Amino acid sequence: MTSASHEPGQDPPADKPGRSVEDFLRARAERRRERIRGQLARDRQGDHLVPTWVMAVAVAAMVLGWLYLVISS
Repeated sequence: MTSASHEPGQDPPADKPGRSVEDFLRARAERRRERIRGQLARDRQGDHLVPTWVMAVAVAAMVLGWLYLVISS
């Protein structure tokens, strides 16, 4: 008779502590909040490679160029 095997270094499924759905969702939300906080902290440092207004002008130029091609053809 063979028993269900598990990976070395891991507890068998019966020994795992149970986590409720609320605990799982709470932990997931906290990880997301930490990622957002980290991103905001990096963004506030201001060491961007390209200023926002340059990116906005580039996008506007591409859209206007595309519209010109669509209208003129």
